Amino acid sequence: MIHNVVIIGSGPAGLTAGIYTARSGLNPILFEGNLPGGQLTWTTKVENWPAEQSILGPNLMQNMREHAIASGCKLIQKTITKIDLSKSPYKITINNSSEETLSSETFNVEEIQTKSIIIATGAIHRRLGIEGEDKYWGNGVSVCSVCDGPFYQDKELVVVGGGNSAMTECYHLAKFAKKITLIHISDKLSANDPIKDEIINNPKIEIFYNSEIKKINGDSNHVTDIDVKNKLTNKTSNLKVSGVFVSIGLIPNSSLVKDQLELDDRGYIIRKDGTQTSKTGVFTAGDVSDYKYRQAITAAGQGCMAAIDCYNFLNQK
Repeated sequence: MIHNVVIIGSGPAGLTAGIYTARSGLNPILFEGNLPGGQLTWTTKVENWPAEQSILGPNLMQNMREHAIASGCKLIQKTITKIDLSKSPYKITINNSSEETLSSETFNVEEIQTKSIIIATGAIHRRLGIEGEDKYWGNGVSVCSVCDGPFYQDKELVVVGGGNSAMTECYHLAKFAKKITLIHISDKLSANDPIKDEIINNPKIEIFYNSEIKKINGDSNHVTDIDVKNKLTNKTSNLKVSGVFVSIGLIPNSSLVKDQLELDDRGYIIRKDGTQTSKTGVFTAGDVSDYKYRQAITAAGQGCMAAIDCYNFLNQK
């Protein structure tokens, strides 16, 4: 059997693509991977999703999963180990050792063929890898100022990083925070965005150069303070803060197609026309190909676009 479309990824982009392709009668199969729901399952409150004034990230993604299933999309909680784009129909190899506790369908085939693919595997945030980071992830440790900034009105915060993304985080957080400490591992900011000068001159923002966070502390419920080490003096100081925003880059989950699709120098899948990739019949949506917006709503919109592009491709074919 040759399937019409296989969707890889279960965040807002993948699930929206699943809803649209299912409603178009394409009978899509969606592989959820190890983390059904994507990054939003790590988020607490979401307050910028239209029609939902406040909803927990896991609840939002569960609603989207149920919507996709009700639309006729088959959700499989397995990971993909290999994609062969050398010729059409494309071959996809499945890891059958993955759990299927949340799958809407059982699936025991090791390889399938498909006329088209929508890649929505997202990206993962680079982490600090320090004590307390995992414990307080979503409870004081964040990677999105747009999402979580409003929760920190008149609080003291920390942003980690020195690139353009860190500057943007500081800019957004300065609207809410009482004070921001920007911690950068080097003696010079790597950002080249003109906003950098505004950040440097903002009286609410203090910059710790040649510094790194060694430990994130809390009261078991939320972040309360951090331990910061100066690399030049080797002295460690304690800083009272309510939140830590990590902005040291993203890693797009594009390894499956690394040598088969055109990627930019950061590893993001390049879009040719709409959501079309460098390979005919292969489309992409969400953070695996979007380093600019990185919002749940834009990922969902791109999932819709990929589904429409995919439908038009199959219809013409």
